Amino acid sequence: MATVAELKAVLKDTLEKKGVLGHLKARIRAEVFNALDDDREPRPSLSHENLLINELIREYLEFNKYKYTASVLIADDHLRKEKQKSTNTEDLHVSQAVNR
Repeated sequence: MATVAELKAVLKDTLEKKGVLGHLKARIRAEVFNALDDDREPRPSLSHENLLINELIREYLEFNKYKYTASVLIADDHLRKEKQKSTNTEDLHVSQAVNR
């Protein structure tokens, strides 16, 4: 019969292999930052350039499979709302170098 420590180790290993543990850690980090965020002080509105930069960072993270880091970045309401808008490569004044 397996001990509690062995069961914990198997469970942790299984969750890590499925990517669930990393996702949970990222969500916990995001929620901690949200809880610490001071809602009394409104955030300044982001300029169009900053929104594009945020979108580029998000795409970079997702392209390189940094999905947990991206999930923390996307947890910010500003970025989540802006993510729904399409980002145009003409806005960036760059050509699309990588085809997905």
